[in-house]
Amino acid sequence: MPEIVTSPPILALVAVLAYLLGAVPFGLVIARAFGLGDLRRIGSGNIGATNVLRTGNKRAAALTLVLDAGKGGLAVLAARATMGDDAAQLAGLSAFLGHLFPVYLGFRGGKGVATFLGILLALAWPVGLLSCGTWLVTALIARYSSLSALVAAATAPLWMLYTGNGRMILLGVLLTILIYIRHAGNIKRLKAGTESRIGGKR
Repeated sequence: MPEIVTSPPILALVAVLAYLLGAVPFGLVIARAFGLGDLRRIGSGNIGATNVLRTGNKRAAALTLVLDAGKGGLAVLAARATMGDDAAQLAGLSAFLGHLFPVYLGFRGGKGVATFLGILLALAWPVGLLSCGTWLVTALIARYSSLSALVAAATAPLWMLYTGNGRMILLGVLLTILIYIRHAGNIKRLKAGTESRIGGKR
């Protein structure tokens, strides 16, 4: 956990602004901009890049992935540049919560994988790269986006320790727990053998 050097009122402001940024549902916006319809009525109903990919539009899915990761990364980088590491970690957590529980959509949001990776890349790029690599290797082997996310999230705290970023461990554990909670349905389907594979349609 980082040393708290920023005043509580400023940290509160950071949390609110980062949350509002994280709550922007880019998947929904991109799907509509590309004429794909309401993403909440497509495939799994999720607002993330994986569900955008189920529409068959790879460009829209890639753009959603970049923007969802970017909002988490931007929140972290802006807070770090103007304040410090304590504000940066709080901004990352708040942006993540914004994506999961966006006020703009009645607090029904996505599962946070892209935003999670964007936050890690901005906080400590070696951790972010290792987590992205973990996701990619698992996806190539198993072809399950959800399983890849679960493995990447579970190993992220280990990568933090391995790379000497132990100050992030509390945040890493919190984000991992939230990802597992949001993937509860996916975990059940993985166990039952009914989970959709990458590139497939539900």
